[in-house]
Amino acid sequence: MADNVWLQNLTWEEVRDKISESLGTILVPIGSTEQHGPHLPVGTDTLVAMALAESAAAKAHVVAAPPLWFGWSPHHMVLPGTITIRPEILVEVGFDMVSSLKHHGFDKVIFINGHRIVNVTWLQIVGERAKRELGVRVMIFDPAYMSKEFVRTMGWGEVGHAEEIEGSHMWYYYPDLVKMDRAIDNPHRHHVRYHVDPGYPGDTLCYVPSSPEEMKAMAEIAGGTSGEPGKASIEGCEAYHEHLVGRLLEVIRMIQQD
Repeated sequence: MADNVWLQNLTWEEVRDKISESLGTILVPIGSTEQHGPHLPVGTDTLVAMALAESAAAKAHVVAAPPLWFGWSPHHMVLPGTITIRPEILVEVGFDMVSSLKHHGFDKVIFINGHRIVNVTWLQIVGERAKRELGVRVMIFDPAYMSKEFVRTMGWGEVGHAEEIEGSHMWYYYPDLVKMDRAIDNPHRHHVRYHVDPGYPGDTLCYVPSSPEEMKAMAEIAGGTSGEPGKASIEGCEAYHEHLVGRLLEVIRMIQQD
């Protein structure tokens, strides 16, 4: 782990210096703690956000804040290990995090969201409020939105849950935490006018988290997996991570130049 990029590993004097060096830029990983099938750890969403923050922060000479390990996950409460926080609470926590960072000079904040579209709504609320009340520049970096071009080249399927996309990322950065031999494929079942993948080009309704009853079926079929983790590949793992890091570096440059 690149210790010198993490805020929690620095002294206050080192943080002060980093504020100046980074032009007030900080990366804030946001994830969740929830079931991720029988092959991935419950911390997957937070861990992938941390992996991106750590890699990009080291290259861009900016700071990464301690991650927020919890998200809005009521639909995953059907399986053990899931911790869900109400979105109205998350909004207040997120705003207080940004407010604290701004107080000392971090006025450019990039949220790195590892919890897919479920976290996006409340992060947007935090971002708008922080811009309006604190004068902070805020961007939300989401891997699913930022890898649409890349994923098409890999022959991977749509965004689901603990599928080949998340599996590949974890396999590359945290191989000791992945048990691919336990993965169970659960191909997507398309619903009329409803897709959760941001890359889906057709007409679709907006996302609404599944009910416990709907999630129970997925839990029984594939242990909580939606998608085909069996398509994950070592070859694609590093390329996927590096694509996202490259995009994140572009975003860092964008926020610093404005």
